[in-house]
Amino acid sequence: MPPETAPPAPNAASKRDVESWATLRRFLPYLWPENNPGLRMRIAVAMMLVLAAKGVTLALPFAYKGAVDAMSGTRAASDGATVALALVAAYALGRFTSVAFDNLRNIAFERVGQVATLHLAEDVFHRLHRLSLRFHLARRTGEVTKIIERGTKSIDQMLYFLLFNIAPTIFELIAVGVIFYINFGIELVAATAVTVVLYVWVTRAITEWRTKLRREMNDLDGKALHRAVDSLLNYETVKYFGAEAREEARYAQAARAYAEAAVKSENSVGLLNMAQSVITNALVGAAMAYTVWGWSTGALTVGDLVLVNSLLIQLFRPLDVLGWVYRTIRQGLIDMGEMFRLIDTDIEVKDKPGAPALIIRKPAVVFDNVTFGYDPGRTILNGLSFEVPAGTTTAIVGPSGAGKSTIGRLLFRFYDPQGGRVLVGGEDITTVTQESVRAAIGIVPQDSVLFNESLAYNIGYGAEHADQAMIEQAAQDAALTPLIARLPDGYDTMVGERGLKLSGGEKQRVAIARTLVKNPPILLLDEATSALDSRTEQEILGTLKRIAQGRTTIAIAHRLSTIADADRILVLDHGVLAESGSHASLLAAGGLYAEMWSRQANERREDVNAEAAE
Repeated sequence: MPPETAPPAPNAASKRDVESWATLRRFLPYLWPENNPGLRMRIAVAMMLVLAAKGVTLALPFAYKGAVDAMSGTRAASDGATVALALVAAYALGRFTSVAFDNLRNIAFERVGQVATLHLAEDVFHRLHRLSLRFHLARRTGEVTKIIERGTKSIDQMLYFLLFNIAPTIFELIAVGVIFYINFGIELVAATAVTVVLYVWVTRAITEWRTKLRREMNDLDGKALHRAVDSLLNYETVKYFGAEAREEARYAQAARAYAEAAVKSENSVGLLNMAQSVITNALVGAAMAYTVWGWSTGALTVGDLVLVNSLLIQLFRPLDVLGWVYRTIRQGLIDMGEMFRLIDTDIEVKDKPGAPALIIRKPAVVFDNVTFGYDPGRTILNGLSFEVPAGTTTAIVGPSGAGKSTIGRLLFRFYDPQGGRVLVGGEDITTVTQESVRAAIGIVPQDSVLFNESLAYNIGYGAEHADQAMIEQAAQDAALTPLIARLPDGYDTMVGERGLKLSGGEKQRVAIARTLVKNPPILLLDEATSALDSRTEQEILGTLKRIAQGRTTIAIAHRLSTIADADRILVLDHGVLAESGSHASLLAAGGLYAEMWSRQANERREDVNAEAAE
């Protein structure tokens, strides 16, 4: 039973601490992988080198003190010089040894950090490809890219500071406390402890304020990046409407907001550095004054002054950057937390546990009383039922918003229906694996988006292990060989981002060739010629008819003339099946299809008359 009253909400700081610890705990398995003892050994070696380097660093001030005492002592000059030289040599060797240990530590640990980053980045990329189409339509690509980039880049720095700055500094602080207690008494230990606590508290308070500024800066940075990426991806649209100035103004607005936030964030560094300097120098001055007083009473030597100064300088050297380290770790945890939230995003369309692969013996497609809507209050398909028999061509037409493209998305299982079933080969596609369903269906979409790679790569993308012979055969069947023969680089020609170096008809032929390489039993033509001119459309239609032979084909069309010879035509209206039949029978019925045909025929006549008048 839930409590009658809710427990008090934790304050923001404690909530952040809990989230930070949870994020760090999520990352530990990447840092300490169970199935990789080699990496674990590297971590152990790196930590041993850290301790060795810190031990040498703590010993150096004693060599320095000994050399100073030898030079200022009462023994003979030659004896003092010998001792001082020996201690100076030991000091120099110790400094080199400390540097060597630090670099050996970095060499040992580098692979650990890179492998951890690699595995986490792979997991995020894996997750993103399994999130639903709804997620990718709602999120901004630039922001998602930035989250991944910041999250993966923060790992190396965060690991370095946690393992090689924070942990060694704590060890050094304890060791310095012991040294001060043995050599100078409890007073200097207490002063150092109070100073360090005050230093850490001030650093944390100011850094928390800076973290808030940093978070605001990151949000504005993502917004500016999104506007830049979105504008460049829509380069042609910007040019069509002469909107360069508008786009520049939108980007400049976001960039200016980011710049202002960055100025505030960076200016706060000055305040932090000054506050830290006041605290550290106050302790150094007080400790050295205490040592001078001890020397004046004969209790301490000149070398003790050097020892105290060296130990405190060494102690505060890593503490001087504590604000930066703390901020980096906090920011790294924030960035990693955002990345883990991407990983934790719920997968809308999931395979059932133990779901088998789809085995198609008869490639028929059935929509059985399917109800679906993208939003709860907006139903697109209302109890839609139809069957596409194996080996036939069925066309789906209807007014805009009737639900034609939704059928394709449900068939590929980008979404699951809220009611009813979609069957492929007699199997409910929600009971088999998504991978096997998509492997059985090929698509030639209206807008064929290509990778910024070669023609051969884009054609061969239809099958993972497509060889050159398969690619060339598909290109020939898609009537691409005349184009390739004219290109200086042939199959190695780069198509540009999203295939922008090719014409609409050429991109469609590449999409057709890619589907031929896949060689699926079911073919979906989603308004594959609606963006083409009449001549190119007729050429592409001829190619599509050839590749549809022997396959189950669903043709979603806007122009009715392109599907008039289909075995069966389904007419959708507001998500329901309004009419079905052959082209001739639907015209004879005088319903919605006949009305659409008549309207398009009138539009074609008007276009022809306009061209003749010109």
